[in-house]
Amino acid sequence: MTEFLSGFVCFVGRPNTGKSTLTNALVGEKVAITSNRPQTTRHTIRGIVHREDFQIVLVDTPGLHRPRTLLGQRLNELVKDTYAQVDVIGLCIPADEGIGPGDRWIYEQIAFVAPKTTLVVIVTKTDKVSRERVAAQLMSVNELTGGKCEIVPVSATEGEQLDVLIDVLVAKLPPGPAFYPDGELTDEPEEVLMAELIREAALEGVRDELPHSLAVVIDEVSEREGRDEDNPLIDVRAILYVERDSQKGIVIGKGGARLREVGTAARIQIEKLLGTKVYLELRVKIAKNWQRDPKQLGKLGF
Repeated sequence: MTEFLSGFVCFVGRPNTGKSTLTNALVGEKVAITSNRPQTTRHTIRGIVHREDFQIVLVDTPGLHRPRTLLGQRLNELVKDTYAQVDVIGLCIPADEGIGPGDRWIYEQIAFVAPKTTLVVIVTKTDKVSRERVAAQLMSVNELTGGKCEIVPVSATEGEQLDVLIDVLVAKLPPGPAFYPDGELTDEPEEVLMAELIREAALEGVRDELPHSLAVVIDEVSEREGRDEDNPLIDVRAILYVERDSQKGIVIGKGGARLREVGTAARIQIEKLLGTKVYLELRVKIAKNWQRDPKQLGKLGF
């Protein structure tokens, strides 16, 4: 009988290199929010990949970057703490962008902070470029790492090479027990996931100034009284915090139209998460310069 293998794998990389999309594709469910905006992920989400003979716990961190705010510093500290505590680090580098100073800086950070942790480089978004371009990127990555690590090209959106990636990751895990029961996909509290789904909906199609400035807090979750047992309704009240008046206007939209769209999109995702009907109430408040204020960062969960 083969030995059961289990361990923790952390995807890292510059913001917007496809880490959350990859996590969702491997888990097979939406556990990390995705967006075409950089720095969408704020929490360390764990997705769980179960098979008969192994369990991979995926840790999806915020993108590592040179911080400009207190929030940025805290996110970086979270990432570095994670590096040292996992079995494998998967450095994500997209196929459709040249290797830049940011990628080199992250590679150096990994080598410095977690020299003993196994590193695999994952070339993401291979569906966006030609095979020649993928081959050229693999050569560039090999040059970056000095040929020291395995490199796996994947497309999370097309499902290409995901089985190869899983095989490579599993081969690097130690023998050990399953950390989570079969069927569990993430250990994040539902409220954290709900807040992230609302933030994802709010970030869709807005101008560049918003992503860093938007935080979502779930104010209240309660079951609606007087409903039939076979037709329950969950009331969810959430507050979207922005830093300035102009941003509040962007989130609400003309006559509240944008906020209604956000509410509809988020509600559909939250209903999938909870498996029941949801009434979602959203309010928008201003918390001036919260990213730079330790007190407000604490209040908003950072």
